[in-house]
Amino acid sequence: MMWSNFFLQEESRRRGAAGRRRARGQQGSELSPEREGKIKLALLLAAVGATLAVLSVGTEFWVELNTYKANGSAVCDAAHLGLWKVCTKRLWQADVPAGRETCGPAELPGEANCTYFKFFTTGENARIFQRTTKKEVNLAAAVIAVLGLAVMALGCLSIIMVLSKGAEFLLRVGAVCFGLSGLLLLVSLEVFRHSVRALLQRVSPEPPPAPPLTYEYSWSLGCGLGAGLVLLLGAGCFLGLTLPSRPWGSLCPKRGHQAT
Repeated sequence: MMWSNFFLQEESRRRGAAGRRRARGQQGSELSPEREGKIKLALLLAAVGATLAVLSVGTEFWVELNTYKANGSAVCDAAHLGLWKVCTKRLWQADVPAGRETCGPAELPGEANCTYFKFFTTGENARIFQRTTKKEVNLAAAVIAVLGLAVMALGCLSIIMVLSKGAEFLLRVGAVCFGLSGLLLLVSLEVFRHSVRALLQRVSPEPPPAPPLTYEYSWSLGCGLGAGLVLLLGAGCFLGLTLPSRPWGSLCPKRGHQAT
């Protein structure tokens, strides 16, 4: 009887010690309300960048290609394209602003014809106003943008784990992911700019002759640029939250008052 009581007491002592250790571990993993608020604010900033990134990659108003109005006709042609498809439009010149020499903007109502780029499926280049795309450059821009979105999703998942599980070591992972996604989006924009220049230079020799064109970058590309900058700023905020509260305290210790 005495041995059984002894074993019961030892067992209850071990369970109590394990419960106390578990409680201390949970308290250590919990975020303070102030720190949790800062992380949520940084996540809100990153969410703005993520929304702009998805809006940019998913729309086709990266660049507008416009013909000139002075063509002896009541209509003129314009086009706008993005990473995935191109839309050509036939607009009435009466709808085009009077002070504008070229056809557009592409948001005006008109007869539209939108097609997805075939170099994602059959590997064929697209022809726009007797000009041919350079599919390798367009494919590179699209792949880099998709990689940026994937890394951005990984960063969002890391920060959600920080808030839900208290795993603060994932803050650095989230900061790296958001920073990398912002850089990838900016690189995708630059590669797309090169694809536009290649398109304008690759004029087809076949009739009819290629019309003179002007181009202007549109709001989808602006959203992509804003998304890249906001994601980099969000990455900086998350990285700042991983630093000690007083990083300069050890480097610049307070000097005591000198005796007079």
